Amino acid sequence: MQRQWSVQAPGEPAAEPGGEELWEQEMERLCLSQQPVRVLPYAMVDKRFIRQLREPEGVKTSCWQQWRRRRQTAGRRLGEAARRLTQGCGLWEGALYEIGGLFGTGIQSYFTFLRFLLLLNLLTLLLTSSFVLLPLVWLQPPDPGPALNFTLQCPGSGHLPQTGVSKFNNLLWNVFTGRAFNNTYLFYGAYRAGPESSSTYSIRLAYLLSPLACLLLCFCGILQRMVKGLPQKMFLGQDYRSPLSAKVFSSWDFCIRGQEAATIKRHEISNEFKMELEEGRHLLLLQQQTGAQRACHLLTYLRVNVLIGILVVGAISAIFWATKYSQDNKEESLFLLLQYLPPGVIALVNFLGPLLFVCLVQLENYPPNTEVNLTLIWCVVLKLASLGMFSFSLGQTVLCIGRNKTSCESYGYNACDYQCWENSVGEELYKLSIFNFLLTVAFAFLVSLPRRMLVERFSGRFWAWLDREEFLVPKNVLDIVEGQTVTWMGLFYCPLLPLLNSVFIFLTFYIKKYTLLRNSRASPRRFRASSSIFFFQLVLLLGLLLAAVPLGYVVSSIRSSWDCGLFANYSAPWQVVPELVALWLPPPSQRILHYLGSHAFSFPLLILLSLVLTVCISQSQASSRAIRRLRKQLVWQVQEKWHLVDDLSRLLREPGSGDSLGPESPASRGSRPRSFCPGFPCPGSPGPSPRRPGPSLEDPARVVRCLGPRP
Repeated sequence: MQRQWSVQAPGEPAAEPGGEELWEQEMERLCLSQQPVRVLPYAMVDKRFIRQLREPEGVKTSCWQQWRRRRQTAGRRLGEAARRLTQGCGLWEGALYEIGGLFGTGIQSYFTFLRFLLLLNLLTLLLTSSFVLLPLVWLQPPDPGPALNFTLQCPGSGHLPQTGVSKFNNLLWNVFTGRAFNNTYLFYGAYRAGPESSSTYSIRLAYLLSPLACLLLCFCGILQRMVKGLPQKMFLGQDYRSPLSAKVFSSWDFCIRGQEAATIKRHEISNEFKMELEEGRHLLLLQQQTGAQRACHLLTYLRVNVLIGILVVGAISAIFWATKYSQDNKEESLFLLLQYLPPGVIALVNFLGPLLFVCLVQLENYPPNTEVNLTLIWCVVLKLASLGMFSFSLGQTVLCIGRNKTSCESYGYNACDYQCWENSVGEELYKLSIFNFLLTVAFAFLVSLPRRMLVERFSGRFWAWLDREEFLVPKNVLDIVEGQTVTWMGLFYCPLLPLLNSVFIFLTFYIKKYTLLRNSRASPRRFRASSSIFFFQLVLLLGLLLAAVPLGYVVSSIRSSWDCGLFANYSAPWQVVPELVALWLPPPSQRILHYLGSHAFSFPLLILLSLVLTVCISQSQASSRAIRRLRKQLVWQVQEKWHLVDDLSRLLREPGSGDSLGPESPASRGSRPRSFCPGFPCPGSPGPSPRRPGPSLEDPARVVRCLGPRP
């Protein structure tokens, strides 16, 4: 393009009229285009020339254009700053690079996932602090008044409801159970506010909407990473494989100077080749299977998955009965152990479950990516089902779901045993979060470390078989997802739980890094980060939905405690919204809001969304058909070029032809083009030898590697 814009020297031939017209059209398009000069695909000299065309000297730009240019520059800089913030402000970059080089991108994706969860928790904490804590401290909430004097008809007792004070006054034990923080802002019961009519800022509305806004913010972040982490095979086809020649000749970073960085880079390239060869081997074995072998494989698949399903059902039943027994026997002498019985059973189930799943899934001889993802799916079912059963059991005990009690009929919850039931639920989630982190620390320093020391100290067949612990990515991912799901479940009952979880995630990163580098060995079966990141986000999204459903039910339908918290005088927390709408908004705005929440608006909105979804699906199908047609067209073009080469070769070899230039010389024979794709043959090109019997790996997608840009 620079050659077109340069001044024509004397003596050179004049430009063709067609080229001159095209040049003028391009100049007119660039002058009228609204794209910034920096994003145009031209050299710096050409960009300066375009800027001069858009802003000629002596012509002053209007104030509106200057303001719009400044706004675009500020928006671009703000977007870049937000992008740097979403990347974690460069946190753990060196550690992530080292882990990715030594153990592959699959294990590195777990530590990247930890950084993403830390960012989500910090953003959630910032939102809660900005809209709830700071206004609450600034407005100075009123002191709690005297306790409400009401009498409950509880079977077997004629006294006031119990306050839940533990028999053990040990301060350390109260810290572990959360009772030491009952009167702090860690739990729901410490938040108080005056009447809504006497304040211009509603603490109740902020407290109610903050968890919902946090869940929505986390949902958007997870969805964005899910779309960004979609495997390329979903767009390029399942049989697409990138060429090994590209990795051989373009993988090395020639900017590396240090010996340590060079060693890490060599390990990274070696892991990439191992993954490529492993995937190719499994693809070839899959294509060579007969019908009987596929039927046998299907029966094995059904048998293994039915067995795993039975194990999951048994684990869920154990969690249900453990939670029920712990809540029904709070006054026993073993209260100290019963406090942590449900978290202990959940931890035991989640520890043994993934180990059994890995052993059973490996019997099916899946590719590494499929094996990791299938194990991850079953671990997800186990983890989320265990948390769901834990929540249901708590609801059955505290909120009398499916049970008939005198206090439940009068007050909507078990007021005989739980005077402030929100604090009780918050304490259970707090104990579960604490127990998960303590289990991580204990397993790292009391199991993995002694095992590594024993294996290094002794020699023998048993110790060689035992070896170091294998770093299982599915198990570690599910552990951290479980902790994050518990944090989301406790946003309403324990608003500062994200702060606690942020500290746990920060410490977990270094604990897991130490375990990986010193006490563990990487799995011999490599897998790609591109296929695992998507499933990590999918698991996190399922955990988010599991936390959002009970929260929505509690906020909209469950009676709040009578003598603690912000919603003591409301039949349900959501009732504060209609009250504030009636106080603050004029009648026309109220009618508009009522219409937006009515069936008359929901049905047209549902129809509109259905139409939009239909259009999106149609466009996706049309794009898929266009991609298939383009692949076939590339194959035809390659075949046509080879036909032309064959015709030209025949004409050159014909003796006595008038256009013949004589016998073919070795130089001309060597200069004859042998392939349009250096390094490997293109589809449709004549091979040097006849085709071998057996399955073929050639498919139209390989043409993209030959003639098109690599993705």
